[in-house]
Amino acid sequence: MTSMRPELPREFVAGHKRRRMMDAIAELTAEQGYEATKIADIVRRAAVARKTLYDNFDGKEDLFLSAIDTSLREMRVIVEEACERTQGEEEKVSAGLEALLDYIAGHPAESKMCLVEAISATPSSARLYDVGVRHFVELLRASAPSGADLPKTIEESLVGGVAWIIQQQVRRGEAESVLELHDELRQFVLSPYLGVGRVGGAGRRK
Repeated sequence: MTSMRPELPREFVAGHKRRRMMDAIAELTAEQGYEATKIADIVRRAAVARKTLYDNFDGKEDLFLSAIDTSLREMRVIVEEACERTQGEEEKVSAGLEALLDYIAGHPAESKMCLVEAISATPSSARLYDVGVRHFVELLRASAPSGADLPKTIEESLVGGVAWIIQQQVRRGEAESVLELHDELRQFVLSPYLGVGRVGGAGRRK
């Protein structure tokens, strides 16, 4: 007698399909851009029916925004967790940067969607990008060394600079090697607080 495979819970199946559709639009927008990506491309890549997409999302933009929001939340959570489990302000910044770069290296399509395509695809996606940047600004403000007499906009400037450098790497299709930027970015972020040449030598974990 052959044993029957247990039926997966409906919520699990539905959640898995939603994730497949979000993964599909991330991959497609990374490959060909948001404008060129069609509903037919998405359902084919995700291996779902067109009706399934419209049962879960209002359309392409709603799916795109949901995928961006999900990826930015995941990115933020892993960075926050890395900071929370690390002692010392300098070490927190280093650990947070490493966690961010590790996520980008492991999720090149999602990273290009969030850090490149989102900026210009639609007004709503640009707003999501701005919200994501503000979250990282607040996280740096809470984690960076204190006591330095610096401009109030220093965290905005540093996060914006880090984002721009990473964006160039992602645009070139080199997201997988972004961890190589860790020590350089660490110096860039910490130098205004600690002084040029005074940032400790401990780099990322090997």
